[in-house]
Parts: sequence; structure tokens; C-alpha cells
Amino acid sequence: MQTTHKIGFVCMMMVLGAGLAMAQGVGYASGYPVPKDDLTPQQQTGKGLYLRYCVGCHGKYGDGAGDNAPYIDPKPRNFTLAIFKCRSTTTGTLPLDSDLISTIERGIIHSNMPSWRPLSPQNREDLIAYIKTFSPRWKNEKPGDAIQVPAEPEVTAERVRAGQEEFAKVQCWKCHGVEGRGNGPSADTLTDDQGRPITPYDFTSANRFKCGSTDQDLYKIFMTGLDGTPMPSFSDNITSDQAWDLVFFLRTFQPMHSKEKEMAKQAGLKPISPAGTVTP
Repeated sequence: MQTTHKIGFVCMMMVLGAGLAMAQGVGYASGYPVPKDDLTPQQQTGKGLYLRYCVGCHGKYGDGAGDNAPYIDPKPRNFTLAIFKCRSTTTGTLPLDSDLISTIERGIIHSNMPSWRPLSPQNREDLIAYIKTFSPRWKNEKPGDAIQVPAEPEVTAERVRAGQEEFAKVQCWKCHGVEGRGNGPSADTLTDDQGRPITPYDFTSANRFKCGSTDQDLYKIFMTGLDGTPMPSFSDNITSDQAWDLVFFLRTFQPMHSKEKEMAKQAGLKPISPAGTVTP
């Protein structure tokens, strides 16, 4: 009887061992089985995470055509193009891994892209490794150089006034509106790089932006642009000081930035006219 039990136990362990070997052969990530294909172990793990958390929106092929995509606006990112809005690198270049990880951690405000901060740091890196397999750009190009963000100057009434003048000069109001509500005269005509309508950011709607919440994040948006959208890089048009002035002025549109609003009062700022001119 004991011999029979031993034989049964050995057989059971052999079956479990074979099952474990098979599981390792296909790969597991967060409990989701994944075919190995020609992926590296990290990409293999990332694929499991992608199929569990991302495929519903971004699609099996990373083209932004998941089952949920028809019901989402703005549309999910198309990873096959390797064009990303939120970057620390110069316009037209690939982002750094840290840029992509930051987006996963932060999420995208006013979209269906949530924060995935509950994922472990290693899982975020694994996910990025798999997302890169959707576009050949990652094999043929290197990420761009990160722009340098100079030290943030002190907010003053003079800087807020200069920022308002810069806002009018570079015609931010044509898209974002004279009150920063995203309702400028060009707003209804804008499309993204795939010909889809896109809405300018409404600065009065929140205290953060698509690509972050700090003054440094907003500075980077001016100097890198949001690739794939009508928002260009202004690095060739404005100086770093002028970019900081714009940051401080745009903060006056936001509900919680009392310091910049107080500086605007001290400067005696008057509203920009519907034609985009600043009243002295």
C-alpha cells in the first residue's frame, strides 16, 4: 500500500514538474500566459502585463485599435508610430525610458489613460520593453537628448506681465483662447498627426497638465512640443527666460495658483482682447 502511494506521489510530482516547465516555456506575467515568440525574457514579461492591462485600449498590435478604442476620446496612443507627446527630449526624437515610465506612473489627465503606479518599478520597465517592440524606430534610432531645464526664477509681477505679452506674441491664444479655456478661434479646426480632431488644453480645468504638474513640466512642454499634435516646440522662438514668463502667466488661469494670481493683480493685468492684443 505504501509503495502504491509513493508511486502515485512520484507521478503527481512529475506531472506538476512538466506543467511548470511548460509554463516557463510560454512565460507568465502577473498570472497571464504568454507565448515566448522571439521576445527577450523582459519583453516576454512585459507582453503578459500588456495583455492584462493595456490591450483593451491600445490593441493587440499596439496600433491604438483595441476593443475599447471606438468609445474613447482622445484615442489611445498608437505605439507603432513611436510618436509620444510627453518627453524630455527634443521634438521629433524618441523619448527616454524615464519619460515613458513617468507617463505610466502619472497617467494622462482628461483621458482614459489612468495612473499605473500600483505596478512595481520592474513591471513598468518590463512593460516599456515590450511596447518598444511595436515600432522599428526603437531598433533604428536612439532616444533624443534631454533638454536642460534651467533653475526656476522667482515669480514677480514683471514676469507675469512679460508672460502675458509672450502669450499674445507667439499666438498661444489662437488655440487656447484669450482666457486659456481651450476655445481659441483655431480650436475647432485642429487635428492630430492621424487626422483626428484634437482639443487644445483648457488651463482653467485643473492644476496639472497632460505631461505633469510642476512648473518644470510646463517649461518642458514649451521647449519640446507635444509630438503628434499641433502643439509645436518653441525652443527656436523663445528664450528660457521667456519660457519661464509664460509658465508664470499660464498659472494665473489655474484655480489653485494664488501666488501667480496675486502677481497678476500687482501688475494690473487686463484681459487680452478677443483679437489677441494686450491692453497696456
